[in-house]
Amino acid sequence: MTLHRGILKQVAPLLWSVASLSIFVGLWEFAWWRGWADPLLLPPPHIFLANLSEQFRFFDPNGDRAGALSEGGSIWSVLGVIGWTSLRVTTGLILGFVLSLMTGLAIRYFRIFGKLTLPMITMLAPISPVAWIPVAVFVFGIGNPPAIFLVLIAIYFVMTLATLSLIDNVPKSYVQLARIMGCSKRQIYRHVILPAILPDLFVTLRMNLFGAWMVVLIAEAVGVGSGLGQITMMARNTFNANLVFLTMTLIGITGFLFDQALKLIQRKVLWWIGPGNPGGI
Repeated sequence: MTLHRGILKQVAPLLWSVASLSIFVGLWEFAWWRGWADPLLLPPPHIFLANLSEQFRFFDPNGDRAGALSEGGSIWSVLGVIGWTSLRVTTGLILGFVLSLMTGLAIRYFRIFGKLTLPMITMLAPISPVAWIPVAVFVFGIGNPPAIFLVLIAIYFVMTLATLSLIDNVPKSYVQLARIMGCSKRQIYRHVILPAILPDLFVTLRMNLFGAWMVVLIAEAVGVGSGLGQITMMARNTFNANLVFLTMTLIGITGFLFDQALKLIQRKVLWWIGPGNPGGI
């Protein structure tokens, strides 16, 4: 009995996800059946998924271009494009997370550094990542670097300010107890402050994950020339509604898998946090 409950507990999130997606697809198909959704503009899943081989021709597995392939495409072509976009997002997220954490800790650890850098970071934070696109193209040219840079920018300033806020909200009793036990400033930051802020910092990173996906898709459309973002833009320009919704489906599934993977990483890294506590979701 206990084993069955354990298996059900593990499978329940997947079942709820399937149920949620089924309701959404069912409503969409019902709208088409009733004639409320124009199949040319809003094709339901059974239409834009009907001829996948024709749509797969637009996915270049090398990630070098966007356009119809002369030899046709396959599921491997799609996975190749998803892989390139995912690589850009992953690299930007890792760089943004590490740099923002280091910057936030340095601002509070080194007073002079904080006084010199915090005003600049606060002024740059409100600037939309989209506004950085010309800068990224001017500095890095066309290719992977501008997309990775824009993902980094999308989370760096927000994560840095979040790090500062979390450091300031660490209970004073934790720090005082560490000082009573003879801990140095470096030991307090390493063994008290850092473990205290990481759970909420991971939550903030997950909240900004989808923003990073939005930015990389825009970057691919204007500064990379390939990837899911470029295919979406090409589909829009050619009025290919089937390709538009197919690409949107792939983006949604990949983003969902990214969130689940980040949740798993969070549980592995924050091993001292229970599943019922904040940051252990």
